[in-house]
Amino acid sequence: MLRGKGRLKSGDIEEIAAQIRSALLDSDVALEVADNFAAKIIEITSKQLEEINRGTNPAQAVFQNVNTELINILGGQTRRIRFAKNPPTVILLTGLQGAGKTSLAGKLAKWLKDQGNTPLLVASDLQRPNAVTQLQVVGESVKVPVFAPEPGNGVGNPIDVAKAGLKFAKEKLHNIVIVDTAGRLGVDEELMQQASQIKSAITPDETLYVVDAMVGQDALRTAQAFLNGVGFDAVVLTKLDGDARGGAALSISSVLAKPIIFATTGEKIGDFDLFHPERMASRILGMGDVQTLAEQAKSALDSETTKKLEEKFVKGEDFTLEDFLAQLEAMKKMGSMSKLLGMLPGANSGAIKKQLEQFDDSELIKTQSIVQSMTPAERDDPKILNGARRARIAKGSGRQVSDVNNLVDRFSQAQKVMKQVQSGKAPNIPGISSAGMGMPNMPAPKKVEPPKKKSRSGNPAKRAIEERG
Repeated sequence: MLRGKGRLKSGDIEEIAAQIRSALLDSDVALEVADNFAAKIIEITSKQLEEINRGTNPAQAVFQNVNTELINILGGQTRRIRFAKNPPTVILLTGLQGAGKTSLAGKLAKWLKDQGNTPLLVASDLQRPNAVTQLQVVGESVKVPVFAPEPGNGVGNPIDVAKAGLKFAKEKLHNIVIVDTAGRLGVDEELMQQASQIKSAITPDETLYVVDAMVGQDALRTAQAFLNGVGFDAVVLTKLDGDARGGAALSISSVLAKPIIFATTGEKIGDFDLFHPERMASRILGMGDVQTLAEQAKSALDSETTKKLEEKFVKGEDFTLEDFLAQLEAMKKMGSMSKLLGMLPGANSGAIKKQLEQFDDSELIKTQSIVQSMTPAERDDPKILNGARRARIAKGSGRQVSDVNNLVDRFSQAQKVMKQVQSGKAPNIPGISSAGMGMPNMPAPKKVEPPKKKSRSGNPAKRAIEERG
């Protein structure tokens, strides 16, 4: 809407805010949060209206306001673990059953171990069937010891187990203790009482509330109940891979004023990292999460390939299909293709997001065959892929021409958006253009044709005059 406008009016601001509000609600952001955010954007932008209109790019100015406010709500900066001055550092995990506490405990332990720590897992969930056994299996998989003197299934006192686990950690010189607690299918008095008693008994340095990002607005209600009943220092979002828009993250951060410290993005043990507010804001705005993608690629790729990739991002060069081919094998180590492609700019648009949700990971091999059937020149510049070339590629890979077209179209679109981000231009977001944030029922952006080059005279003298301008 704003592209091509030299001046911004108050009515334009309100329309932008309304579209942003609608997009947030579509992402399952709580109504209160969406309303407050829209009002904040109106307030900030209105105060800057005169200054914005003195500039040359109203779209960029509005985008900057939206991005900055999102980052502020999400915590402003990356929250990190507060380690105890005198070890061990005690971390208590709370949350409802099904949120993924036990799996999260293993991922956190592995993450801390990789940083040179000596964590100990304590099995204080004695209620859920096989909870103790599950934690022992998880601990064994990441080679982290588990303190579990009780078998579970309602046997033993979880408070005594937590205290004994802390004592054991001190004796064996573990510098971090991660205590897994019982959950319930819903919030109840017994759950809150037990969690509170464990917290009082071991006085944790960090109490983390674990919540499933897929539960939407219910996440806010249960988080509020735990905050009032037990209290916690920070939030861990699990299954964020299935909720690329980050509705739960925005709602919790805004209403509870508690930071999100970690997020899990898949079932694999390595699908875990610190929560970065600026990256989540980027995902919400439809800009993808290229930085996280690059970091994951770095961990999975050899040093030479990683160096080349980093240089491309720094220089603002295109990420080519040749690069993509070199990384296909590494991607298998990084998680599902749908998750990885979902980090690319533009992945939150309605059509692309729907395709990603239906993406079959077996397509990885088929995609590889398509790219391998291209020449190096075609991989470097997909624009040269005319009909004949695409037919040849389809035949060589055993695929349909439509499959080749879909791959090239998605890749080209991602390249365009990535260029916008790298050059500092405002990407497509609601109110600023029609393709951002996966906005439904909005017209497609008009294709802007590049200016035609003037023909040059065949007369050398005349051409010299033309070139001097």
